[in-house]
Amino acid sequence: MMPKVAACFVGFVMDFLFGDPDWIYHPVQWMGRGISYGEKVLRKFFRKEKNSLIVAGTILWICIAALSYILPFCLLLLADRVHPALSFCLESFWCWQIFAARGLVKESKKVYEQLAISNLDGARNAVSMIVGRDTKELTTEGVIKATVETIAENTSDGVTAPLLYMILGGAPLGFLYKAVNTMDSMLGYKNEKYIYFGRVPAKLDDVFNYLPSRITAWFMIISAGFLGFSIKGAWKIYRRDRRKHASPNSAQTESVCAGALGVQLAGNATYFGKLYEKEFIGENLRPIENEDIVRAGRLMYSTSVLMLIFFGVLKVFLVL
Repeated sequence: MMPKVAACFVGFVMDFLFGDPDWIYHPVQWMGRGISYGEKVLRKFFRKEKNSLIVAGTILWICIAALSYILPFCLLLLADRVHPALSFCLESFWCWQIFAARGLVKESKKVYEQLAISNLDGARNAVSMIVGRDTKELTTEGVIKATVETIAENTSDGVTAPLLYMILGGAPLGFLYKAVNTMDSMLGYKNEKYIYFGRVPAKLDDVFNYLPSRITAWFMIISAGFLGFSIKGAWKIYRRDRRKHASPNSAQTESVCAGALGVQLAGNATYFGKLYEKEFIGENLRPIENEDIVRAGRLMYSTSVLMLIFFGVLKVFLVL
């Protein structure tokens, strides 16, 4: 088996068993600090005009993306010169850091546990850690919906998309993807501050996630059948609702999850005190319930494992 594919497998298993290695400073935190610092510097040198801000945001994207790929690539080359085993161990560790499956399940479980003891305020606080919307006024149904939606969306963003990039180009390409994703989460807002500065980071995040989100949706439909969920419902709602989102990618997996579970997701949501009208995704075949958080987590893991096996084996055979 190719070392990069093997490192990806090892990283996935380590994340599944132990979760994120939070005893060491995470590379994404360095990315975040670099993005914040770069933004401050560039805003001092560029005028507050549309074209200038777009250029500044583009320069920041290029710098962060390049550093995120080049640094781990060079470190792996150095490690390989010392010994191939050292390079493999380092890349496996980085793959472990890049995956976010167990962390997502862990945070969603906190919501589940608070709702299980009827602590709505606690559940609102727990879900606020993993969603961007305002949560203080959410009902129990709203909390569950928000949690299921973020699991469905982050199945691609946090697990399968980086998985595909790592299988393709190892940890360096995985870090490049994480940088793109982090820049979108920090800069990709349609408000006065970032509407122009964050335009390129937001658009390029859409580009990087275009194929992974759709591939993930297809494998999620298959996974729904393996888990005993509605594969027909998953396919039907995917075909009908996969474009019902401002992002070209987010509704891909959300629609499959909604159809597989037979519930209705999305709808209006409040962000920073402002109400945003959104279309519903899925059909309200039954009331959404707390157990749907667990079901969404199982669907995420099943999809991830199928994709890891399929594309890992495919990569090995293509190379051989």
